[in-house]
Amino acid sequence: MSARAAGEPFLARADVFEFLLDHPEFATHVTRALKLARYRIWRGPEGGLWLDDGWGVVGQFSVVYATSGTRVVYARGQYQSGLLPSIRGQAVVLIEYALSQADDRRSLISPAVTGFVRLDSKVIALAGMLAGSVATAKAEKEARRFVKLFARASRAIEENPAHVHESVRQRPDVPSADLEEFRRLLDLR
Repeated sequence: MSARAAGEPFLARADVFEFLLDHPEFATHVTRALKLARYRIWRGPEGGLWLDDGWGVVGQFSVVYATSGTRVVYARGQYQSGLLPSIRGQAVVLIEYALSQADDRRSLISPAVTGFVRLDSKVIALAGMLAGSVATAKAEKEARRFVKLFARASRAIEENPAHVHESVRQRPDVPSADLEEFRRLLDLR
């Protein structure tokens, strides 16, 4: 199944926005410090990235392509529900955004997220095809939620960068190199 969601354009500094896209582990520290999302991303012992969405989806992912305006992510994981057996699958997520210069430091960012999901279970996949409109609507809702998360975090950073930095700094396990680079991007002393 696939889903696409375009988000409302929002103002942000392109360099800060792209830093968060390119540092997903750090980005989840930002969203959790701001109490915007439950997502948690961390590096495993072998260096790969892991995700727990806080609602039962756990898996490993990697950014397989990154250029200005596009990120492509491959993920493999499972949905763990207390009632049903685990549902395993794979996904490719395409994050696209257009940048239009708005003023001397900020850009108008127009984001869109497209997700392609393949479930490993033929029975579950068949059920998903039969309930296609429901599954697609849920996927589109999640994609819209993800796009809104970008906008809300960017807005908070724009409004009070020192507060956001300090909130993230107080979190345990924040990668220190990423925190320092974030501080420099925000022009904080």
